[in-house]
Amino acid sequence: MLKKIIALDAMGGDYGPSVTVGASKLALDQIPGIELVLVGDQGQLSAELQNNNLQQEDRIRIHHASEVVEMSDLPVVALKKKKDSSMRVAINLVKQGTVQACVSAGNTGALMATSKFVLKTIRGISRPAICTILPGIKGHTHVLDLGANPDCTPEILVEFAMMGSILAQSVEGIEKPSVGLLNIGSEEIKGNESIKRASQLIRGTRLNYYGFVEGDDLFKGTVNVIVTDGFTGNVSLKTGEGLAALVSHVLRSEFERNWLTRLAGLCALPVLSALKRRLDPRRHNGASLLGLNGIVIKSHGSADIESFFHAIKIAAIEIENKVPQRISAEMENYIGQVEEAVT
Repeated sequence: MLKKIIALDAMGGDYGPSVTVGASKLALDQIPGIELVLVGDQGQLSAELQNNNLQQEDRIRIHHASEVVEMSDLPVVALKKKKDSSMRVAINLVKQGTVQACVSAGNTGALMATSKFVLKTIRGISRPAICTILPGIKGHTHVLDLGANPDCTPEILVEFAMMGSILAQSVEGIEKPSVGLLNIGSEEIKGNESIKRASQLIRGTRLNYYGFVEGDDLFKGTVNVIVTDGFTGNVSLKTGEGLAALVSHVLRSEFERNWLTRLAGLCALPVLSALKRRLDPRRHNGASLLGLNGIVIKSHGSADIESFFHAIKIAAIEIENKVPQRISAEMENYIGQVEEAVT
């Protein structure tokens, strides 16, 4: 069994050690072959380990870091002035080869900037992308980019398509994942010139390209991977989260309206419980920062213990399937094809 050593930015996020250490306990119990390095304040982490009946041993240990990147910190501040932050130290451990992945619920901008500065991008990748899984009618869909790159050239969208396809292939075991390009219509004549050019370029690769998809395909499961720029991707993600919150609020309000609706709600409880489990955002927590020379997983800042556990689980899966190495190999093949076509 492959040993999986993961550094946790234990001070990051809204709740810090109370969540990251609790999630560590779950991970140690449920993920075979995992080892965890808690990066952060020695005193706080030691106390939290004790609260969770955990002791420092081979499978979990503390690596002290004296600073914390706050959620309000600008990326440049985190990068230049907090070099001993729990986030920076955790990423440094990936760079050094001490661990194989880093998981953080901290400031997204700071995490992306620090990861790119320390780990650098894979050859052939212009910019890293944020990729996560959205639940759908037919399974789920990998979507990227979700906010790292608001403006993207057609060439960058091709890179995203390749990385998303490799991720789906690696972690899902899909031989040739289908890839769609998010657009305002599925017809070839729709969209701006940039998106049309990106479509042409993707068709020239070895990817299983489906063509254009629309916003409603995000949750249909039409394709395995949906590619878009970070601006559109982030708006789409937040719209979906807002809609889920609205549906939950309306259902709760309607079932609590009177004694008859409360009775109906009681009868519908098994269905509602199943719906909650299927759409529970905690089960889909953990976004991959693809394109780096190392594995970095971004958790929601407001993650609870179960939610952060799922982010750790994604890191373990990507280690097991050697995702950065696979992306690197595929990009080398693509670069070779481009160079051959030019000559």
